[in-house]
Amino acid sequence: MGQSRQSPLNLNSLLAAVEAAPPVAAVDAVAAALAEAIGAREVSFLIADFSGRSLIRLGHSGGEGALRLPGEETAERVPLAGTPHGRALAAQAVEVIAEDRGARLFAPVTSRGEAVGVLELELANFPGEQTVADVALAGHFLAYVVIANRRYTDLFEWGQRSVPLSLAAEIQHRLLPGAFTCEAGQFTLAAWLQPAGEVGGDTFDFSLERDTLHVSMTDAMGHTMDAALLATVLVGALRNARRRGVELAEQAQLANDALAEQAGESQFVTGLLVRIDLARATARIVNAGHPPPLRVRAGQVERVHLEADRPFGVQEGGGYRVQALHLEVGDRLMFVTDGMLERDAAQMNIAAIIAEGSEMHPREAVQHLTHAVLQAGGGHLQDDATALCLDWHGGPPRDRDATSGANREGRANQASRAPRSLQRR
Repeated sequence: MGQSRQSPLNLNSLLAAVEAAPPVAAVDAVAAALAEAIGAREVSFLIADFSGRSLIRLGHSGGEGALRLPGEETAERVPLAGTPHGRALAAQAVEVIAEDRGARLFAPVTSRGEAVGVLELELANFPGEQTVADVALAGHFLAYVVIANRRYTDLFEWGQRSVPLSLAAEIQHRLLPGAFTCEAGQFTLAAWLQPAGEVGGDTFDFSLERDTLHVSMTDAMGHTMDAALLATVLVGALRNARRRGVELAEQAQLANDALAEQAGESQFVTGLLVRIDLARATARIVNAGHPPPLRVRAGQVERVHLEADRPFGVQEGGGYRVQALHLEVGDRLMFVTDGMLERDAAQMNIAAIIAEGSEMHPREAVQHLTHAVLQAGGGHLQDDATALCLDWHGGPPRDRDATSGANREGRANQASRAPRSLQRR
């Protein structure tokens, strides 16, 4: 960006304003400070909802919206497809639209590749390069504000819910990690869960240590509360063992025994546990009766060959095999649950859909796949459909090359590969 003038945006002042405001007003504090700094006539934040296809503009005190809570909180749904909001998220760059009386800007609100939402501003004049840079910086700062303050209030969570969650779905949702996307120097991963009408017990998880990436996907048998409770025990046991620092085989064994103590007859959970040694660029995997991942290598989609051990919770005792998971630079691994492969989705060519989305960012690729499954089911699934995509960039451990919360390379490629309707006008 140009250096023609000094930025009026002071991050120290922004942070002070956020700290002084209550959690529910943290975004308002950023908006007010930003409006004053660059002379914006209107500033609003739109949070990404759980459908993956819309943003929700949160407001209060008489604002217009399709949803409303006591206390005059409102939520207006804005679609992503064919909108400047969607283009800003797809390209991970500020979208500028000229208007008769100035301009409107749309900035991605992103942290480590996680698309939190969009910052929308109305300006009296067409912005210069420095103003656009300031808005991009504010969007990145706002991502941290939302992530930090959503721990203290249900406001952001409420805004993200396009439809009410059942109690079982509420329990299931609490088992998922706090972020669904993570960009790093050696890899990028993203996951998405498309819930069925009755919760099917799917979960995914990941955790990054200094030299290790942990990834898991599980699928509890049954529906509604039974599946949610099975998933709760297993995910808790897996995390407990992982945080104790045990080896992969012992983690699987401890989690299995903990679930077996609680599970009833014919109750079990399938799963895949993966550990990647980032220093050595090697990976190991445990397959507890789960569909193996699909791999995209050199443009070809193939199923990874894995031996299957028994699902978790079938019986106490016994061991789990740790198998090598060979990685090459440029590999993409797509982990799925059986909701992608059975019933309504069985008529789909999953491999072809994965190949079609092979040039997408993992964040877009998992949503592309799960939405295709949902469409094949006529908008209703008999089982949860969950996908986790891991792109392996390889090389030694290193920092990522990022600006405004997103990888530079990934953002540039995403913009050039976006469909015409999503490219910047």
